[in-house]
Amino acid sequence: MSGRGKAADEPSSHSLETAARKRSRSLAALGYTKPQTYEELRAVLSSGTVHFPKRLRQVAIFLWQHPSEVALGTIAQVADQAGVQPSTLVRFAQIFGYSGFSDFQLLFKDRMKGSWPDAQGSPDKAGEPNADLHFLNGMVGACQASLGRIGNNFDIAAFETMVGHLAAAELIYVIGSKRAFPVTTYLSLTLSQQGVRNVLVDNVGSTALDQVGCITPRDAVLAVSFSPYNSITPDLVAVAHERKARILAITDSTFSPLAKLSDTWLEVVEQDFGGFRSLAASLAVGMALVHGVVARRTD
Repeated sequence: MSGRGKAADEPSSHSLETAARKRSRSLAALGYTKPQTYEELRAVLSSGTVHFPKRLRQVAIFLWQHPSEVALGTIAQVADQAGVQPSTLVRFAQIFGYSGFSDFQLLFKDRMKGSWPDAQGSPDKAGEPNADLHFLNGMVGACQASLGRIGNNFDIAAFETMVGHLAAAELIYVIGSKRAFPVTTYLSLTLSQQGVRNVLVDNVGSTALDQVGCITPRDAVLAVSFSPYNSITPDLVAVAHERKARILAITDSTFSPLAKLSDTWLEVVEQDFGGFRSLAASLAVGMALVHGVVARRTD
């Protein structure tokens, strides 16, 4: 195929936005207020009043977690990272009153003015002796970026509330599975070493539902879950919620099932490199919670 033929086969950003606009006229009637800043967009998304179909929800989660990538990328790059078609990004923008993705993207570009990006660029592979070192440096960069995000918008009030509920609990149930399991395992260990009674819900022998079946209103749950939220954790937390226990969560967006179930939750977004996500920020926040609980109990 010639270069001219290939270019003809690839839709332009303008044609994608035109096609999506025709398909999305009905969405413009949904009545959502047009956000003027990134902070206003986050407020609308976290309000619980917007209900998206599957693909648009996938876009919302990606925009929430990766605003710098959205600001810096082309529509094709952002769509590829979000795992959707470019036309889906256009549809999402039009729901909020924007003519297309380019106009909508300005919210994210304005956010970056005067601030550091959330993630650092990949290390220069040419300056490294081998691919393994390149990957190591990439993971170190992802961990540093994850930790750096904590200081930007960390909710101190929510943190203090979580510490108070955990310190007052008769028994703490620590719940997390899949990628979150290393975090909850270490938090449970550290709580035990500090003399704080807790139960690690590990689901050994598929007994997780039995483990949470004894939760009482005097207990608290510390749950950790990350997108795509396809683990057993939300189901276990739902059981604890029905049993009137305090639910405290570490998760990565307002679209997490834990956000609606929790009394209080903290947002922790981990960066990734080469398909591997950091756990550095989650561990740091978790250890700060443990430290706060121990200090509160000894006062």
